[in-house]
Amino acid sequence: MKIISRKAHAVLDYLSAIVLIAAPWLLHFETSASAKNVAIAAGAIILLMSVLTAYEGGLFRKVPMPLHLNADILLGIFLAASPWIFGFSGDVYLPHLILGLFAIVVSVLTERSSFSKTI
Repeated sequence: MKIISRKAHAVLDYLSAIVLIAAPWLLHFETSASAKNVAIAAGAIILLMSVLTAYEGGLFRKVPMPLHLNADILLGIFLAASPWIFGFSGDVYLPHLILGLFAIVVSVLTERSSFSKTI
């Protein structure tokens, strides 16, 4: 049994997407193009996956929950490593690292079954 429900995961997905898209301006790293672009792209990917996932927060429910969670883990690894991959760790790294690790942990702790077809 996992500790995070699909419904809670959906809420966290949408909040994470908003935070990542707004982070460059909220946390004042909008002048670092790479850091800004990675944050916005990661937020957009999370938003798109959320809309397409077969869970309580999905609108089109095409992507199975296990695939969504695996994609979240990969995105989390990428996001956490991105400051060093793209060379902006001297400007900013904590938001990317923290949100990347958060994505990994939340994904590992979330219920993996897909949304029921009967609902």
